Amino acid sequence: MRWGYAAAPSDGTRLFYEDDAAICRRDAGRPRRDASDAGPEVSADPRTPVLLCDGIGCDGYVWRYLRAALAPRRCLHPHYRGHGRSQPPRVADRVDVADLADDQVAVLDDADVGAAVWVGHSMGVQVALEAWHRHPDRVAALVLVCGAPGHPLRSFRGADTLEQLLPTIERWVLRAPGVINLLSRRVLPTRLALEIAGRLEINRELVAAEDFMPYLEGMARMDVRTFVAMLAAAGRHTAAPYLPTVEVPVLVVAGARDGFTPVDRSREMIAQIPGCEELIIDDGSHTAPIERPERIDDAIVDFLARRVDGQIPKR
Repeated sequence: MRWGYAAAPSDGTRLFYEDDAAICRRDAGRPRRDASDAGPEVSADPRTPVLLCDGIGCDGYVWRYLRAALAPRRCLHPHYRGHGRSQPPRVADRVDVADLADDQVAVLDDADVGAAVWVGHSMGVQVALEAWHRHPDRVAALVLVCGAPGHPLRSFRGADTLEQLLPTIERWVLRAPGVINLLSRRVLPTRLALEIAGRLEINRELVAAEDFMPYLEGMARMDVRTFVAMLAAAGRHTAAPYLPTVEVPVLVVAGARDGFTPVDRSREMIAQIPGCEELIIDDGSHTAPIERPERIDDAIVDFLARRVDGQIPKR
């Protein structure tokens, strides 16, 4: 695996990304004068690369099995601003979904990738759809996993309670961010937090601790101010008006037990995106990709082979 840093177009924030690619030299067969004359590096796999778009607070835990299933296809995994190994946003309020979509395109630019298959989970679904709206030439296909096209806080656990409470949460966070960050770093990366997550959302019969603990550890490292600001921005955002305009192949994956983005939100996308394919995991929660990886990964690999690698014309 290789890695790099791109510069965010809005404010120059340094954006870390991982690059799963088998590399060859474009001019590997020609005579060389010396090692510096090796020619530019390119991906050894000619298929369209994949770009992975996380949910909020995530830096890759949900893609553990999919990345292995996609190999040796080139796969880019950026860390959002304020997440993982990327810098905190240099301008604190540049955390809108549009900013994140533009950041992902900056990663494609830095990695010398034109169009990619955008695979989004949770908030990453909104990021991928926003990218289609803003940068359609950089989107070869969409795989939308356990997400909503917009306003996700209005349907969180089937109600708008979180949307109503968020302004109060924001006020408390701004009053004592240091205390809240300290508490989260002590409480989140624990087995207790894992068990609470099992009672609230994830299917503990299907999720191994080693698959979910990286999410809790990543959340614990994140500045709560960035998290809450980004959550509020995602709550305001909607890509619903763009759904009928999508002209690339689309696969929507949903968990029937998803309480964070209920399956009805996925059905909105299925109904409005022309020719959309679907996969509903009957016992899947919001973390379906690590609960039923075989079914989801096989479906995504099959979708890419048929609809992207097979070069079926755009609808």
